[in-house]
Amino acid sequence: MKAPAADAAVGAPGEDAVESRIRIARLEPDSPHLMTLARWELAQWGHLDPDKRLDQALASFRAQCGEGGLPSVFVAMAGDAPVGMASLIDDDMQDRAELNPWLASVYVRPEWRGQGIASRLVRRVEQEAREHGIATLHLFTPVRQALYCRLGWQAFEECVYRGEAVTIMRRELGESA
Repeated sequence: MKAPAADAAVGAPGEDAVESRIRIARLEPDSPHLMTLARWELAQWGHLDPDKRLDQALASFRAQCGEGGLPSVFVAMAGDAPVGMASLIDDDMQDRAELNPWLASVYVRPEWRGQGIASRLVRRVEQEAREHGIATLHLFTPVRQALYCRLGWQAFEECVYRGEAVTIMRRELGESA
């Protein structure tokens, strides 16, 4: 097993280097940011599971905080504040159990978008998967197909999942991306 990758940095052009430094880190199960990420997850995707409560979202995120490989959660940090997240999980679409594992919960706070943070989070999840022998990843998205296509993902299937039209996408991971 390889050692975890070093934190990655992203800088926004024209901003002070200290203020724009973004660190991508593995989320630990005892992180003080767990509740924030659980709230983001519920706010963004709670409509797909309307019976899910905040305590359940929190427990789910805590369970996904593995030491490496599957599952893993990564957080983009601006100083001490989380500004984005992404996960590597086994199952993100309950009616498509044959498709696994998944890139999931890619989210960047609106005021931090457009700086490459989502791309860095996606690349970090891909790296984690590759380092742990995972050859193929899946994701589903209703509207962000262009982002993922730019990152080498390919549309696999159009479907309706829990009442929402989505595209299932696939990424074949090579030795390097």
